[in-house]
Amino acid sequence: MKMAKSLQSKGSRVWLRENNQHYPSTVHSCAEGVIVFRTDYGQVFTYKQSTITHQKVTPMHQTSVESVEDMATLVDLHEGSIMHNLFQRYQQDKIYTYIGSIVASVNPYKTIPGLYDCAAMERYSKHHMGEIAPHIFAVANECYRCLWKRHDNQCILISGESGAGKTESTKLILKFLSAMSQHSLEMSCREKTFCVEQAILESSPIMEAFGNAKTVYNSNSSRFGKFIQLNICQKGNIQGGRIIDCILVW
Repeated sequence: MKMAKSLQSKGSRVWLRENNQHYPSTVHSCAEGVIVFRTDYGQVFTYKQSTITHQKVTPMHQTSVESVEDMATLVDLHEGSIMHNLFQRYQQDKIYTYIGSIVASVNPYKTIPGLYDCAAMERYSKHHMGEIAPHIFAVANECYRCLWKRHDNQCILISGESGAGKTESTKLILKFLSAMSQHSLEMSCREKTFCVEQAILESSPIMEAFGNAKTVYNSNSSRFGKFIQLNICQKGNIQGGRIIDCILVW
């Protein structure tokens, strides 16, 4: 199947399949039977117009052109579209993106003002997941809400490669749950509960100090899998918790 004429015009946004990968690309020029494509990553590919097939070049859907907050709504479904969507949002300091009920996070390696302040926690505590922009606080809030709505235990799984930000993500979830816990308490009880939450946060680095490794991405890469359990009473405040570490073998 030959390439549609609409994809041959200069400036058209397309997916170029090269080396078994889909590259987000733009038609740079089309003249004298030759089409030049420039990928968003700076690569340039030149083909004779007569040799280009639909398998080689496909139109980029508008959801991929503009990027989306929930990648479950992407029409172009392949690894290239997922990476491109994350990359576009990353360039705008939007490091969180949904995949249905899952949130994908990209480490910004910098501080983004206002992303985790008290105003952000307050905002996400008042909305269900998906009602406002993707955020790790939305996951924590949904978990906290479901404790009361479903009356059963909740679990958040955090996974990622070395240096991706798993430890920081854990701290942020605990920070949000701690804030919700504090809201549910009388002023006289808040100091005691705060001490419990701080103990949970501060005990993790002690265990990580034994058996960590240096990688090209992270000077303190954990070799531990970590299970953190929080006990929350019917009033909504954290009463205790525990951390279980297990050494990962690979």
